[in-house]
Amino acid sequence: MARTTTFDEIGPTLRVAVLAFEGITMFHLAAPLLVFGEVARLGLDTGWATSIWTADSRGVRTAEGVSITDVAGPEVVADADLLVLPSWPSDLPAPDDELLHLVRDAHDRGTRVAGLCLGAFPVADSGILDGRSAVTHWAATELLARRRPEVDVQAAALYVDHGDVLTSAGTASAIDACLHLLRSRVGSATAATVARHLVVAPHRDGDQAQYVARPLPEPGDVGRLGPTLDWALAHLDEPMTVDDLAARARMSRRHFTRRFAETTGTTPARWVLARRLDESRRLLETTGWSVDRIARSCGFGSAVTFRQNFAAAYATTPTSYRQRFTPS
Repeated sequence: MARTTTFDEIGPTLRVAVLAFEGITMFHLAAPLLVFGEVARLGLDTGWATSIWTADSRGVRTAEGVSITDVAGPEVVADADLLVLPSWPSDLPAPDDELLHLVRDAHDRGTRVAGLCLGAFPVADSGILDGRSAVTHWAATELLARRRPEVDVQAAALYVDHGDVLTSAGTASAIDACLHLLRSRVGSATAATVARHLVVAPHRDGDQAQYVARPLPEPGDVGRLGPTLDWALAHLDEPMTVDDLAARARMSRRHFTRRFAETTGTTPARWVLARRLDESRRLLETTGWSVDRIARSCGFGSAVTFRQNFAAAYATTPTSYRQRFTPS
């Protein structure tokens, strides 16, 4: 088992090696380049270097028809602090022995390994996730579980990080995962600054369950549930139980919770809490209200309960969040 290396142990220079292959989509390749490159572009840490490499040291043509010619070869992985496999071909071929050995050797040296989206497949195939959990795009979770029964595939998570190896869910979750890696390297404040410049959430709530294709509820139930959700959004400051929402939707509790999960991908309680936290962030950013007033306006029983839920969701306090996101 390789020694787990935290980013704090690496020092001021971070060398990131991102694998490219023929037919990779530009988004998958760009996600880690954008997040990690933004650190240097903003002048937050100029010691970072990101390289694109290919197995044969030759350029590739992306799925969109763009040629990427300025690439390195596998040798750059030897000096990398972070090895990123940002995707994998959609037909999910087995990696060749050279790539598997490269991933294992890098991991054994203490290089952090990240398999983003379908990039979780070659990482899992290398064996470094055996006996551990991982995630990939929701449409491929069952296939990964069958292909690598030694790996505990988490179908819902946006990303799973073991410190030495990370995997992420589909497509845009790569940005979430890279921002998480950034936070572990330089802290929440810098990661939040990068996120704001990229116009993305510094920490996204929920999981990929909300994006999984689901059978649509019957039209009548959608019509009955929609007004209930609208009402809930307009009354976040009021006490609100699952039974209250079910009664307003004119459904039994059991039927309501089932239809709610099919429509939103989460439970009523988690949905209400997320909406209350969304509203609290809006008020922290746009008003000078006290934390007590915001807690009451968003339906939290007390400022203490509000602070606890806010910290659990965003790993920061309401006051720190306001200082970070309110223009000076």
